[in-house]
Amino acid sequence: MLTYSEIDSSKKAFIFELDNVLFPEKDYLLQVYYLFASFLEYVEAFPPAPDLTAFLKKAYENNGPELLFDKAKEVFGFDEKYRENFKRLHQEAKLPLKLLLYKDALNLLQEIVVDRKDIFIVTGGDPLQQLNKIKQTEWNGLEKYLRVYFTDEIAQKPSPDALLHILEKYSLKAEDVMVFGCSKTDADFAKNAGTDFVRVKY
Repeated sequence: MLTYSEIDSSKKAFIFELDNVLFPEKDYLLQVYYLFASFLEYVEAFPPAPDLTAFLKKAYENNGPELLFDKAKEVFGFDEKYRENFKRLHQEAKLPLKLLLYKDALNLLQEIVVDRKDIFIVTGGDPLQQLNKIKQTEWNGLEKYLRVYFTDEIAQKPSPDALLHILEKYSLKAEDVMVFGCSKTDADFAKNAGTDFVRVKY
């Protein structure tokens, strides 16, 4: 992650994706899997929550979040009717632990605020799930300086529509803005709006 002193001082606004840019997405998902496993053990008495949690964690770390419910259902034989619970937990889970920002991200956000520049979170994916993450993040007092947009409510990335909307609404030019992301989609999103892009890696 860039430090604030390395950034062109003429920039007026900074736009961040959420997952794996401000905090690790896995910190959210692994808590969702833990809650689902605990729920299933409570309702059905099987499978044991630690076993299902360990399976979901390993499957996620090896292959990502796709088809996790199907893989677990095949191994543990639980009912299809719990798919809705699995989905709803992704959107509404009350996490046991708050999500913590990467230290470098926190430092950067704090310096941007001190310098009175604008911060936008412009995030893709299910808006309900992304909002749930935002609500359960430890922002260290920064929350009042954040403006949040969900691209799926405007136009999915890499369409630049959400970014162009921000430029117009806040009287910004493309060269005033820097976008932070971690994927090719994020890079294309910035490129399509003509803004600078920083690829974040930890």
